[in-house]
Amino acid sequence: MTTDVNSGSTPQSPVEPLHIDGKDHLDEVVASHDVVLVDFFAEWCGPCKMLEPVLDDLARKTEGTIAKVDVDQHPQLASAYGVRGVPTLILYVDGEQVEQHTGALPADRLQTLIETHSE
Repeated sequence: MTTDVNSGSTPQSPVEPLHIDGKDHLDEVVASHDVVLVDFFAEWCGPCKMLEPVLDDLARKTEGTIAKVDVDQHPQLASAYGVRGVPTLILYVDGEQVEQHTGALPADRLQTLIETHSE
């Protein structure tokens, strides 16, 4: 599938997860992409490590943008978004939060979440 980058104002979804470096960066990513799944994670978190290849795969094969926030590097950002456990996944559609889940979700459920809102 090819995407004509010039056909609209929304940038093409990256094929790899974007590593967020602060609130402004996260706000920019959420504002500039139609569907964004944000993974609040920690390097020491077992379920987060299990989720990593799933999110890498989803970044390649869905229209959604995957963003990753390391809660140890950005604790104030995690706090601002109400993250109390990792992994926490927050789905944004057209700049608005539509879902939030704490804990790892199965790959098919995540794919369905993204694809349902990408149409």
